[in-house]
Amino acid sequence: MKSVCILVQNQYDLDVRVRRKAESLVAAGYSVDVLALQGTSANSPGNYTLEGVNVFTISIGKKRGSLVRYFYEYAAFFCWSFFKILRQMEKRRYGVIDVNNLPDFLVFAAAYAKWRGAKIVFDMHEITPEFYISKYGIKEDSRLVRFLKWVERISFNFADYVITINQPIQALLEGRGLPAAKSTIIMNSADDALFAATARSSAFGKAAASRPQFVMMYHGTLTRIYGIDIAIEAFAKALQEMPGTEFWILGAGPEKSALQALSQQLGLGDKVKLLGSVPPHEIPGWLNQCDIGVLATRRDIFLEFSFSNKLPEYIINRKAVIASGLKTIRHYFSEESLAFFEPNNSADLARQMIRVYADAGLRKRLAENAVREYAPISWSVMKDRYLEMMGTLTGDGSPARKMPATAGFFEQIR
Repeated sequence: MKSVCILVQNQYDLDVRVRRKAESLVAAGYSVDVLALQGTSANSPGNYTLEGVNVFTISIGKKRGSLVRYFYEYAAFFCWSFFKILRQMEKRRYGVIDVNNLPDFLVFAAAYAKWRGAKIVFDMHEITPEFYISKYGIKEDSRLVRFLKWVERISFNFADYVITINQPIQALLEGRGLPAAKSTIIMNSADDALFAATARSSAFGKAAASRPQFVMMYHGTLTRIYGIDIAIEAFAKALQEMPGTEFWILGAGPEKSALQALSQQLGLGDKVKLLGSVPPHEIPGWLNQCDIGVLATRRDIFLEFSFSNKLPEYIINRKAVIASGLKTIRHYFSEESLAFFEPNNSADLARQMIRVYADAGLRKRLAENAVREYAPISWSVMKDRYLEMMGTLTGDGSPARKMPATAGFFEQIR
């Protein structure tokens, strides 16, 4: 049995992308270990097994804020991962080490494994220079940004193979020296099998019983980058033209209090409902109760390349979506499938809210077109691409052929 080790400086159970990869490998016949951060709860186990994946953790709190704190956390996890892999290689002889950034230099924690013959995959979740420019307002031509680009380059050069997350980022990295021949795109697609099988619960049923005439929805983390404040401002401007409408916001985060205050300031009363966190298995049921999904992500040098993992969830549930016209989203979807608005512009978002609210036929067309345009980048496609890549790197293509031949959501709609 081929063994794979995955490195991620995050809580494994909360990292949807890494979990999908790991569980797909287990289902395909691989033995998988993950090195990650321990959960935030005091009762979180140090080491555990989840869906057949062996998870080893280190207790390092994520108290980020300053660059110094980031470096401390990165360095501590790097050192622990390096020595953990060194010990594990004597027992497991991993065929592949799958390293997920941030940080980029984490890939060098697999140096000993590479010397022993393991192949190194570098999954570039983020584009690090743009991330720090966005987060800290660093100038693009600064020495720090030039240093980050240098670290990025030596990191992807060290890897045997590189994963990027969408075509615009792939093109950006190729422009910075990434060889196209050693990279592939594995997008942040939703698990179509999970979302096609709608889960229901008593909590969901209670909310559904009091459902208003029309529901707009956002679900996800409540942080400034996702522009929920812009969406609330737009909703306030459009509400008079949308009788019977409510805006439901699912999730938790640092902006919750500010969003509540903004809703009160705009006199929206109970028309905006901040419903708090929802268990993942209940999300499909909540999505089925909305009429429109709203994704108001802000635009900047980093977010221009973002692809919300919430967008596929609305699409799989056949809901019309109003979305920021960011570069990556526009690369994959046309104006026939998403109702785009100018990012950071609440007036333009209000215009689209009114337009999509008023036309049931338009909502249906948008949803149907989005399903068709999403099919080539669905998780079933991405999963097969990932397993094929891993089979090639381990020198054994057989695990990918062990996958059960079940028809996923997008096979069913063809």
